[in-house]
Amino acid sequence: MDNIAKKASYWIETEDWHTAGEPFRIVDKLPAGYLPTSPTVAQRRLEITTASNHPLDELRRLLCHEPRGHADMYGGFITPPDDQGAHFGVLFWHKDGFSTACGHGTIALSYWAIAHGIVKVIKPDETLDVVVDVPSGRVVARMGIENGKPVHADFINVTSYQLAKSLPLAIPSCGLDVNVDLSFGGAVYATLDVAQLGIEVEPENADRFIQLGREIKALLGTRAHYGPYDCYGVIFYSEGDCQAERNMIKQRNVTIFADGQIDRSPCGSGTCARLAVLYAQGKLEPGSSKLLHSSIIGSKFEADILSEAQSPVDGFPACIPRVRGRASLVGRMKFFIDPDDEIYPGFLLR
Repeated sequence: MDNIAKKASYWIETEDWHTAGEPFRIVDKLPAGYLPTSPTVAQRRLEITTASNHPLDELRRLLCHEPRGHADMYGGFITPPDDQGAHFGVLFWHKDGFSTACGHGTIALSYWAIAHGIVKVIKPDETLDVVVDVPSGRVVARMGIENGKPVHADFINVTSYQLAKSLPLAIPSCGLDVNVDLSFGGAVYATLDVAQLGIEVEPENADRFIQLGREIKALLGTRAHYGPYDCYGVIFYSEGDCQAERNMIKQRNVTIFADGQIDRSPCGSGTCARLAVLYAQGKLEPGSSKLLHSSIIGSKFEADILSEAQSPVDGFPACIPRVRGRASLVGRMKFFIDPDDEIYPGFLLR
């Protein structure tokens, strides 16, 4: 007789949102026994990523991979906060694992928190803070409320700063020598101007950007590691005009994160990483200038620097970035999880 206990089937409910086109699947009720025992969000992430076959990692695959998801799906598991100073915690996930930061997800979560009364709207017109513990620290989504409804969320991130400047790379696939900057916005990003590559940030070039993003991450290797963080994403941007009368810098970008995932939004934490580089270059100043950041699909974030911060990196200033965006409800899902399914726990074609 087989002594191995058979896994039981069950239902799992999610609520799907998008921020500027990028999906975010929220799971606020986990199956019994699935929550890691560690006391903080950062430690829970580490517990999952260092365990062998942690049940939350399996649930991530079930909800992110096909047939319930796709290679570019993104989501989060709601957890208790680190302490009473936050409303809740979240473990961010994608097709390859669990990320340390997610700005578009934090924006979606703030709308979700208002919709479910976790943070209550008292006045028709007010500003409310949704405080969230994420693996990279404590972040805030400052909600603008008009006529009793949220109209935008300001994602206020952890301290962000540049890490390295003009790292040389020779890219074999196109025979070009390029320079990339590294910066930290809750995760490590490599950023480079697409003028070095001779291509435009347009949807028809999406597959090429995925290839280049993977190639650049591999070429950077450990040079892009920062403490416990490795290189999470590569940001390809195009320079726009700086309008002196409005103190507005316009840029368009495509962010390739994890292993070949393409962000439909301008990328929340990636926008913070870009703010850090622009601040180090002297192109942005706290309280006086902004970045209008567009995505590969044309959706937009408006971002600025709230204040200077103490930098942990010699030679580069640090800042507290703010990114304004909007999220919309897509749908509520109820998925059946059946261990006897012949393709359990799902698959990917890319």
